[in-house]
Amino acid sequence: MAERVRVKTAIRKSILKIRDQIPLDIRDQKNLRIRETLLSLPEFLSAKTILFYASFRSEVETHSLIREALAMGKRLVLPKVDAENHALILYEIKDIHELAPGYMGIPEPDLPDERSAVIDDMDLAIIPGAAFDLTGNRLGYGAGYYDNLLLGRRSGTPILSLAYEEQLVDAIPAEKHDVRVDMIVTDKKVIRLP
Repeated sequence: MAERVRVKTAIRKSILKIRDQIPLDIRDQKNLRIRETLLSLPEFLSAKTILFYASFRSEVETHSLIREALAMGKRLVLPKVDAENHALILYEIKDIHELAPGYMGIPEPDLPDERSAVIDDMDLAIIPGAAFDLTGNRLGYGAGYYDNLLLGRRSGTPILSLAYEEQLVDAIPAEKHDVRVDMIVTDKKVIRLP
């Protein structure tokens, strides 16, 4: 167990350093390719309600994707960290300006409870991650918030992550509670997992 945690920590640190060092102009080109691919995916086009996240630091840029999805008439739900209960609380947003810096400075919904949503309503879940392997294992940022949230999703709801090619690794040690992704959209390809 301790060895697995050590390996995960080392992979996370290494990949985040690599991701942070992608030059901005290259990152912009990669973001554009990822955006175009995501917006053309059948899973995205058919989804009415989508769990999304607001990008932070050097993550694949999602703010333009959020605007585009809202303009397409999608119902978008984003998480807010409830650190006290170690959970993500979901809220439907209608405008990108409903996000404000929250936990660790991450953009989060700043909305009343009547705008809350549940994971079971999602047709597609788009989640962040630090690193991914080609079998769908995802390495998050270490707190397990998304793993906890996604355990309650409706069966068959696809989980998709956006990543730069640099975030793909050979293997990520997985544990039983780790939720795997069904698809990874990178700047070069779409990886669909069985």
